[in-house]
Amino acid sequence: MSPRWVRLPPVVLAVRGAALALAAAGLGHTLWHGVREPGHALAFGVLVTIGELARWGAQPGEREPAPLGAAGALAYALLGSSGGEPTSHGALQVIAVLVAAQLVASVPHVARGSGPGPDQVARRIVTVAFAAVCFQPLYNSGRSASWFGDGPYYAAFLLVLLGLTALCDAVLGALLLRARTLPRSLRAVGATPVPYGPLLRDELRALRGIGSAVCATGAVMALGVAVAGLWALPVLCVPLLLTQVSFRRFAAVRTTYRQTIASLARSTEIAGYTPHGHARRVAALCTAVGREMGLSGPELTVLEYAALMHDIGQLSLVDPVPAGATAALPAAEQRRIALLGGAVVRQTGVDTEVAVVVEQQADPYREQPLAARIVRAVNAYDDLCGEGLSGPLGALEQLRLGTGRDYQSQVVESLARVLARGGLTPVPPG
Repeated sequence: MSPRWVRLPPVVLAVRGAALALAAAGLGHTLWHGVREPGHALAFGVLVTIGELARWGAQPGEREPAPLGAAGALAYALLGSSGGEPTSHGALQVIAVLVAAQLVASVPHVARGSGPGPDQVARRIVTVAFAAVCFQPLYNSGRSASWFGDGPYYAAFLLVLLGLTALCDAVLGALLLRARTLPRSLRAVGATPVPYGPLLRDELRALRGIGSAVCATGAVMALGVAVAGLWALPVLCVPLLLTQVSFRRFAAVRTTYRQTIASLARSTEIAGYTPHGHARRVAALCTAVGREMGLSGPELTVLEYAALMHDIGQLSLVDPVPAGATAALPAAEQRRIALLGGAVVRQTGVDTEVAVVVEQQADPYREQPLAARIVRAVNAYDDLCGEGLSGPLGALEQLRLGTGRDYQSQVVESLARVLARGGLTPVPPG
């Protein structure tokens, strides 16, 4: 085993090992026994390949950059009859077709230095294998026909399987993300990883978007091919392709929107009111603390934008605050800067919720929404670290001394856990 694999977290090794074993079993069984219904294998293999090639142009952070490939693989895993005639390809052939399609699609991706990572590929193989193993033995043994027939109960059975498959995928995704959030060196000294619950909630919430479209299309493809044969595939692909284009455009607009806010937030740095990188550091820490405290995706977005723009009210000052450290100012001055910042945010057209968080970041913490409490504590921590007198541990100690008066204790302790996973080292400037 190579040193690179040895350094991987155990969960990642387990998922990759399971995917590798499934791929070897599927390819070996199919090569030994031959391909059953080769026309169907070729059609679904081409569909998955095209879907995987559609990863080109994906925006950073897309939950599912290849929805057509995922839906095609799920449809083949849940395929019973085709055009009224039963099929008999089995679960191992489903895995073999998926692996072959991913290998073919990976050639142009590798040539241009892009494409899915090993964890994404392993996650796809394990998820599709779960669906195939749950469905194919029941269908080939005739139990699904005797239990559910061919009517609405059969469709409901497919939907239940898809729900379980989506849950399996979410569990795997959260496990892999949790394993990746803590380097091996920090795990060795007893640092704790990100809590599993918030990560799983994020994965489950993502199912309401492109995830639900993938599952629905997979079920409709399987049912459509059962009635009309392979001719149903190209027709049923169109809605998902249009959905993918829409999601990709939305992601592009959202990325541009965030870049605009980040550029606006840098105006205080360019004008010399705040240290270089302060807004970016506060936004990164606020997002981590918000995730630690279980905020949802939209709430994290509002928190990130408010953290980026929390100091924009300083542009109204005649003389800059030394080192931009507003935490040391009198409470009345802090509130005045916060209100001016909220007014600026409202004029930029940014979401009103962001302006509210910016306006209330200097209010007594019991009157603040959770996002404003997080921004206040994290901003104070970065200001105290920037003074260079007490360091990260000393800054945390000062925040703890201020709990009950200036900062919420749960926010400060969440910040401490986030920093512990990073070795209590502040994000470097720049």
